[in-house]
Amino acid sequence: MVLFDSASPVLPMNHYLCQCLHSTCLSPSFVFQLHTDLDKGDSVVKYTLSGDGAGSIFTIDQTTGDIHALRSLDREEKPYYTLRAQAVDLNSNRPLEPESEFVIKVQDINDNEPKFLEGPYTASVPEMSPVGTYVTQVTATDADDPTYGNSARVVYSILHGQPYFSTALPNMDREVKEQYQVLIQAKDMGGQLGGLAGTTTINITLSDVNDNPPRFSKSFFHLRVPESSSVGSAVGRIKAHDLDIGKNAEVEYTIVPGDGGAMFDITTNEHNQEGIIILKRPLDFETKKAYTFKVDASNAHLDPRFQSFGAFKDTATVKINVLDVDEPPVFNKPSYVMDVYEDTPAGTIIGAVTAQDLDASSSPVRYSIDWKSDLDSYFDIDPVEGTISTNELLDRESIAQHNISIVATKLSDPVLTSRVAVTVHVLDINEFPPELASPYETFVCENAKVGQVIQTFSAKDQDLPSAGQQFSFKLPKEDVKNKNFTIRDFGNNTAGIVTKRGGFRRRLQEIYLLPVVIDDNGYPPKSSTGTLTIRVCGCESDGSLLTCSAEAIFLPVGLSTGALIAILLCIIILLVIVVLYVGLRRQKKKETLMSSKEDIRDNVIHYDDEGGGEEDTHAFDMGTLRNPKVVKENLFRRDVKPELKHGPRPPVSQDSADIRDFINQRLQEHDIDNSAPPYDSLATYAYEGNGSVAESLSSIESLAVDHEEDYDYLNDWGPRFKTLAGIFSEQSETQSDSTTTENTH
Repeated sequence: MVLFDSASPVLPMNHYLCQCLHSTCLSPSFVFQLHTDLDKGDSVVKYTLSGDGAGSIFTIDQTTGDIHALRSLDREEKPYYTLRAQAVDLNSNRPLEPESEFVIKVQDINDNEPKFLEGPYTASVPEMSPVGTYVTQVTATDADDPTYGNSARVVYSILHGQPYFSTALPNMDREVKEQYQVLIQAKDMGGQLGGLAGTTTINITLSDVNDNPPRFSKSFFHLRVPESSSVGSAVGRIKAHDLDIGKNAEVEYTIVPGDGGAMFDITTNEHNQEGIIILKRPLDFETKKAYTFKVDASNAHLDPRFQSFGAFKDTATVKINVLDVDEPPVFNKPSYVMDVYEDTPAGTIIGAVTAQDLDASSSPVRYSIDWKSDLDSYFDIDPVEGTISTNELLDRESIAQHNISIVATKLSDPVLTSRVAVTVHVLDINEFPPELASPYETFVCENAKVGQVIQTFSAKDQDLPSAGQQFSFKLPKEDVKNKNFTIRDFGNNTAGIVTKRGGFRRRLQEIYLLPVVIDDNGYPPKSSTGTLTIRVCGCESDGSLLTCSAEAIFLPVGLSTGALIAILLCIIILLVIVVLYVGLRRQKKKETLMSSKEDIRDNVIHYDDEGGGEEDTHAFDMGTLRNPKVVKENLFRRDVKPELKHGPRPPVSQDSADIRDFINQRLQEHDIDNSAPPYDSLATYAYEGNGSVAESLSSIESLAVDHEEDYDYLNDWGPRFKTLAGIFSEQSETQSDSTTTENTH
């Protein structure tokens, strides 16, 4: 089978490619012809057509094989069609040849203009940008075949918007013009004549840069503010305008340092960039009536590219006039504190308050007490002078503090008043004299030095307040010449006893009484005289106390502390043994004690009485045995030196054999009697005194012969026996002097 068209010869084909131009493929139009060699022109061959568009777009003449297009073709809709053709026998309908396939390709013509699919466009570029700054990019699309001719070759041009873009101009100012619209054309066929064209619009906005400083609308601002305006309140507003926008238009205001600006401060309103002037200190029309200062307005965000243009700030002058306001009186103190003693007579002035009118009119001021309760009636105030006085006697124990409120009123305008608080403290009068803080136990060592402080003492006072009391200490006038001690006042409510000599001796004087006069600083002042008792004591060489008792004079002073402790331990052990022994005896079986006159104890004779021995029939009393305390009362005191009355008593020559037998018999009975009370075990085996063979065994009676003994050897026993040697030596000398005196008489 062969295919014929107007442009090509008849060719045999099994697969053919045909082209149909838009200009020729008009409905109905001949496309090409099919023909087979078996067709002899006798009309026995029939041609058939199948495939894309067969019967709808393309049709075939069954006899001649001519193919026609039934309608116009669009390459952009379908660029090619695939068809199949076959020659069959008209009578038998049998294929004369195998089926042949051919493609009809639609040839492009320039029937589509370029199109901007994303238009219109928007773009932004900073103002004052240099020439050549990139703005944006646009693209046009042509549906024609780019491989066939110049149908799809597009060129761009600006139809409107020059000379700002494309060729561009420098220093485009947003403040002059912010929006620009550019018309872009895209033309195919390389821009040649006859080509198709499409257009789009680009809306270009100039973005702001900080190329403008703020500017005040005027160079002088005049404001007025009342003198009663409170600190922190806004007294006025000023504004500097900036042609820029956004953060480039943010303005900072500052007050140029000067005399007037110290009273005010300025802040920026973030919403409208106004400068708000704030009052920093109270105003007083009478002191100053006007303030003048300068304010700078500058940008917060500067662009270094434009610093060469000059300082990005502007300055204006602000004058603020203070308006006079009629004000209430003003007290010269925020509060008052007054003191008054509780015994102050009624009508006594205790203080005064002062208020004055600071206005130019200077109206007189009147005073009064704001009576809130009956307690305010304790006081009165002079309405003209402002002096406060008492109305009645005050009692600190009832009310220690009064709080009153004083009102000051302008005479010209009684509505204008002010108040002040007055606190009145009721002071305690000095009712009690000072006294020694405690009963001090003071001692002075025998080896004390001159000028030594032996005791520090203080005083106390029952009056209040104790924190503010001040005491002074001194000797009475009649005791200023005391040769032993004096008083030293330390000035801090304490004083000390100071020795004025040395060489104190217990044997000569054991106790000294020192009076001290104590004065206070109360109102009225009080004073008292206290007595300090000073004992003379024995001390170590380093000043540590040994003993202060008088008995210690006659005891060996060389005993160490360890020896004294050992003696005390022995005594305690003996007491424990006695207690244990008594407890064991009480556990034994007891017999009933005799309560009649036959009690054997009635025959016990007391033999340790320094009486008349056996001849003394009154030597024993049953009451003494039943009450042992009577015996103790009749004994000599061992802590007092007895007087020497008589010499040794002569022994009694009476035979005492019967007494010894009786004592031995009673001793045996007591030893074998396990049920007798403890006191039955006490027996007297001998006695001394008049009629006693043993004479007197008392060491007291033997003192008469002690004066003949020499105690100088004690000086050789060491420093601990030095004091003892001195004591006995002095005793020997005293006894010798006494004997000499008696012999003289």
